[in-house]
Amino acid sequence: MLRKAGSNWVEGDRFFDREVELEALDERVRDGVHTLLTAQRRMGKTSLVRELLRRLAVTNEFETVFVDLESASTAADAVVEMVLQVREKQAAWAKIKGTFANVLREANERIEELSLADARVRLRAGTDAGNWRQRGDDVLASLATSERTLVLVIDELPILVSRLLKGDAGPAITPAGRRAADEFLSWLRKSGQSHRGRLVLILSGSVGLEPLLEQAGLSAHANIFSSYDLKPWTEETAAACLAELAVAYEVNLPLEVRHAMCRRLRCCIPHHVQMFFDKLHEQLRREGRSAAGVADVDRVYREEMLAVRGQVDLQHYQDRLQLVLGRRGYLIALDILTAAAVGGGTVGMDRIRDYRAYCSSVAEDGDTGLPSFDDILHVLTHDGYFERRDSDYRFVSGLLEDWWRSRYGEHFRSITERLPLDGGVKR
Repeated sequence: MLRKAGSNWVEGDRFFDREVELEALDERVRDGVHTLLTAQRRMGKTSLVRELLRRLAVTNEFETVFVDLESASTAADAVVEMVLQVREKQAAWAKIKGTFANVLREANERIEELSLADARVRLRAGTDAGNWRQRGDDVLASLATSERTLVLVIDELPILVSRLLKGDAGPAITPAGRRAADEFLSWLRKSGQSHRGRLVLILSGSVGLEPLLEQAGLSAHANIFSSYDLKPWTEETAAACLAELAVAYEVNLPLEVRHAMCRRLRCCIPHHVQMFFDKLHEQLRREGRSAAGVADVDRVYREEMLAVRGQVDLQHYQDRLQLVLGRRGYLIALDILTAAAVGGGTVGMDRIRDYRAYCSSVAEDGDTGLPSFDDILHVLTHDGYFERRDSDYRFVSGLLEDWWRSRYGEHFRSITERLPLDGGVKR
């Protein structure tokens, strides 16, 4: 039976639907196509690629490695994380462990016998800015000689790229940061080209890679990757998921109730669908009931999904925006999102012109920590907060719109109202 997923990625029996997407990605892997998996947050990208790797491993046709770079800050960190994941694959590890033997020789240790934390420390001590590229080349070259094609999934690459670009100095992209990101992305791009046919790369992340590359003028590094956009569930699919969850947890959830939940969300992001069911289930359990009605949907949405407790699950959206845009850009994005939320879900072109004028005036005052307004708007649309309709921008998700309004809308005053006047007209 389908079970609650919480905030974690899922695979196997906990994985629901996405058969069309799995078939498409499987076809890309077999055709040797490098893929950039894009989607707004909480769409299930990590679950999708992990389930893909699980199914590919069952066929025994491919070597599969999943590397999470969320904790990586440098190119050397990225190579070490790759090695640590390969260590778990016995056949693959046998091919590359000699590359790192000297790192462990002085301590007379075998990396297979070390804990993950200790292995990370030892490997990181022997991998630095001077040798990470060579070590990475050795690892991928060794793996590419396998009888089976290597499918390498690199998750949270955009987080690493953002850290490389901006370092610890602040929100702005630095010249040194751009060089570091350029070097790492050049290496990754060259690796994908050099081992084509033996190595298939899949990149994903909780923030968009393309807006980051565009800000840094490094978009050419993405040209070996074919984008695949992971869409929200349809209302029918989301309702089917809710029906399976209801059976698993013995909840009476009629069709009209399931559709009422989907209409509240408006955009059926898998995590939000599961979160809604979880909160509804807990409410029924507290009241000693097993049957839900439409009135329960409205009450749980208002009192739980939008309450302070419910907002903890959505705080990650803000954290990721700040990571990509920096503190100053994040504040502008927050202002735009709140303006749209209190304006019926839409921000029009008059308001857009005011924001563009505000950002231009700040730039004229020498503030280098603020991305261009077009970059901010690109992030908001690329990462799924907004969609463009005619000349306006509108929230995609009803949940995010209502959440932003409940959190920030009560005393909202846009920063564009502080624009100086020139002849009675805002600059």
